[in-house]
Amino acid sequence: MAKLLIVESPTKAKTIGKFLGRDYKVVSSFGHIRDLPKKKTGVDVEHGFSPTYEVPIDKKDKVKILKDAAKDANEIYLATDEDREGEAIAWHIAEVLKLDTKTAKRITFHEITRSAIEGALEKARTIDMRLVDAQQTRRILDRLVGYELSPLLWNKVQRGLSAGRVQSVAVRLVVERERERLAFVKDEYWTVEAILNHTNTEFPTKLVAIGDRKIDKLDLKTNIDADAVVTAVRDADFVVSSIEKKAASRKPPTPLTTSTLQQEAYNRLGMSAKQTMTLAQKLYETGRITYMRTDSLNLSEQFMTATQDFIKKQWGEKYINGGVAYKTNKKGAQEAHEAIRPTDVAAEPESLRAELDPGMFRLYDLIWRRTVASQLPAAKIERTAIDFAANNHTFRGNGSIVTFDGFMKVWQASEDKLLPNVSEGNNLGKAKSVTPEQHFTEPPARYSDASLIKIMEEYGIGRPSTYAPTLATIENRGYVLRDDNKKLFPSDIALVVTDLLKEHFPQIVDYEFTATMERKLDEIADGDENWKVVMTNFYGPFHKAIVEKGSELTRESIMKSRVVGTDPESKKEIIVRTGRFGPFVQLGEAEGDEKPRRASLEKTQTMDTLTLEQALKLLSLPRTVGKHTNGEDIIANVGRFGPYLKCGEVNITLPPEDHPATVTLERAILLCTEGVAKKIKMMTPLAELGKDPETGGMIVVKDGRYGPYITDGKTNVTVRKDQDPATVTLQEAIDLLAKKRKSPKRAWKRKAKTDEE
Repeated sequence: MAKLLIVESPTKAKTIGKFLGRDYKVVSSFGHIRDLPKKKTGVDVEHGFSPTYEVPIDKKDKVKILKDAAKDANEIYLATDEDREGEAIAWHIAEVLKLDTKTAKRITFHEITRSAIEGALEKARTIDMRLVDAQQTRRILDRLVGYELSPLLWNKVQRGLSAGRVQSVAVRLVVERERERLAFVKDEYWTVEAILNHTNTEFPTKLVAIGDRKIDKLDLKTNIDADAVVTAVRDADFVVSSIEKKAASRKPPTPLTTSTLQQEAYNRLGMSAKQTMTLAQKLYETGRITYMRTDSLNLSEQFMTATQDFIKKQWGEKYINGGVAYKTNKKGAQEAHEAIRPTDVAAEPESLRAELDPGMFRLYDLIWRRTVASQLPAAKIERTAIDFAANNHTFRGNGSIVTFDGFMKVWQASEDKLLPNVSEGNNLGKAKSVTPEQHFTEPPARYSDASLIKIMEEYGIGRPSTYAPTLATIENRGYVLRDDNKKLFPSDIALVVTDLLKEHFPQIVDYEFTATMERKLDEIADGDENWKVVMTNFYGPFHKAIVEKGSELTRESIMKSRVVGTDPESKKEIIVRTGRFGPFVQLGEAEGDEKPRRASLEKTQTMDTLTLEQALKLLSLPRTVGKHTNGEDIIANVGRFGPYLKCGEVNITLPPEDHPATVTLERAILLCTEGVAKKIKMMTPLAELGKDPETGGMIVVKDGRYGPYITDGKTNVTVRKDQDPATVTLQEAIDLLAKKRKSPKRAWKRKAKTDEE
């Protein structure tokens, strides 16, 4: 009889299966196999917060496979991920398979390599119920918050809304940053730059002093101030008044944690947190990197030794530093775990380019370089500042030279400005140009994925496993939107909900309370706190507030409005409000049975910033643009999914460069003609192959939005990129559709890794 080893994902199972012989059978649970029920709370708050778990319908087949495999095994190893979530999944599997949870064999590993797996099998332990309790507490907390607070938001604000311990605090951060920006008052200031030339080397200098007075950022307030400087130095000689050289060193970066990986991937590669974690998961499961959910900076001694050997071989003795051990100061960090690193330092990125898809390659390259950089010496830099006197004005040129690159061999190439070799008293003559430049002080920047994760980490909000899912949740649920630079800003409904929660449920969006709750979960995991006591202390006051506020609050007291201005034609007030289906602009108030004219705001517009001009444009919709050449009316409007043209019975989405209030008839006719033709093409089958023996539906090949696909009317299968759709046979189509019906739904991608409903 074979030994059975159970992991979460099929990719992980495939990788581990290569390392183990015929004595082992490796199977996947496809993530969680049990969870709280979807249609009811599933938590008995009257009897110790006892949870009721069930196997979802889409996991029944997976459970049967696990049970059948367990019957034929003489030993079972639970090899799920090493964090709390993995521990909980292992416990659920043990419960479903009716294993004794006190003796069931549990193994964990930081990396999927032969030595790591073999070592883990030798050190099998039992399930750590402290970790299971911590994860159960998180799940129950979030279920109760979601199931009790979300319905209140549905009734009082808008259907479909949700609230959560971490997501609502993340939304508050975005809301408060946007309000800081709106309250910010810009200040004008000017700088003056002089371009100098010496020995055919041009370099910039900036005004830093007038006489003995140093120039601060806002000293030159107007163009008059700046022009006075330009006039004073335009014809003056620039003489070297002082030279300062200073030796400095630049420390290597630390190894990567989940948070810093997401930040670096966003800043350097433009990857979202969700995209980063998806790619990192693939790299981990294929044995390329260590576990990607960690807040530890630790590197194993074995890896550091191997890295020093690699560095010596690649770049020589002067790059050896004996290995640098890093420790995090963050309370609750798992120092027994490791930072995110390559499993084999000798596997240089270029050697894997052909094996990895482009996204995985770019992320692996970043992880490899950052890890190796952390084990290289500091870079040595000589910084130089040269001051030039010009008619009682001082201009400064800054530059630096890297005298020893150290960690810069692999990380962040230097971008240094070179300065010419000069001596005090040298006269460089007149400047090539002296230019004033206008600036304005900038409000605090909107959060990016990276900066929001960084501030969440600083506040102690969430944990490595929750950053990416939290960002995805608040965006998917419409609380945050993205501007043209992919920065986050709040929707109007986010402003309403945040204000409601701050006033009536302050604990839910309180930064310190949320951080304290995370620490409580850590204490449960360490065995220092009882999970039922934590739940009791939280739930009592929370539930009482829900009951009280549910009867006390009204929609009218929550939903805000603002007068934008007056309509020049009707002289009625134009009001912007928030309704059940989002913000809208309204012309005047209701008079008798006559309803006032209304129009929804566009996705990028907010109540606080909507102008009168924008409001008038919206109220001009729906707008009859004119008649198509086929005689049908073309109507421009904004709907649930954004601006569109109604061309007869067909709706065509307007491109971003067109606006429904201004699109011309000529342009509208072109867009309608092209859009209708495209829709007709997509609706017309490329081929009819015959009936499906299983469903009885007609199998056809169509050209869809994402390319050619096969369908029987219910199930769709994409045609392979390397196959001509015209060559698909009936039998091929039948086989592909049958396989697709039996394949697991995409929902298997573990709800596990989020802490929100």
